[in-house]
Amino acid sequence: MKVLMINGSPHLKGNTRIAFEEMIKIFENQGIETEILNIGNKDIRGCIGCMKCKNGSGKCVFDDIVNETAAKLEECDGLVVGTPVYFGSANSTLISFLTRLFYSTSFDKTMKVGASVVVARRGGISATYDEINKFFAISGMPIASSQYWNAIHGREAGEAMQDEEGLQAMRVLARNMSFLLKSIGDGKEKYGLPQKEEFHRTNFIR
Repeated sequence: MKVLMINGSPHLKGNTRIAFEEMIKIFENQGIETEILNIGNKDIRGCIGCMKCKNGSGKCVFDDIVNETAAKLEECDGLVVGTPVYFGSANSTLISFLTRLFYSTSFDKTMKVGASVVVARRGGISATYDEINKFFAISGMPIASSQYWNAIHGREAGEAMQDEEGLQAMRVLARNMSFLLKSIGDGKEKYGLPQKEEFHRTNFIR
């Protein structure tokens, strides 16, 4: 099994990375492979609604790390998305990345396990946590949780190491996510994926 970890921080060795490394210790112990992609320092523009991805090409019109990540997302069993909090929200580069990645990929994401990891000096954690989880929820992805919000505190690089509760939350999250991954893997072998219905899209225009 494999977990893809998206680091939305522009600081490659900052507090988001510390949170990831705490999780990786558990994943390795559980026999789960991990890969970290650092996208927070990339030049990633937002979606322009051109619909090229839906009209033949099957990929985003901007051929950058979003398209490179698509194949990794398709093959992984779980996805962890980590971000610092900026003005009560995720890093805008990360949101541009996720919006284009999730919209341009047409493969079924059902039952891939998603987990958000949020880093803040103080506030904005719950709003950002909800913001990231919406990408999972709209895609039929079970969301892994911990003993509290999936969050850790720190402003300057390395400060997260002082947040004992936050570090513990990362370990618990990784254990819970590992359990979900393995349980879903067993369930797919025994029962298969849930039955699909034809999607009925309605627009609220009068």
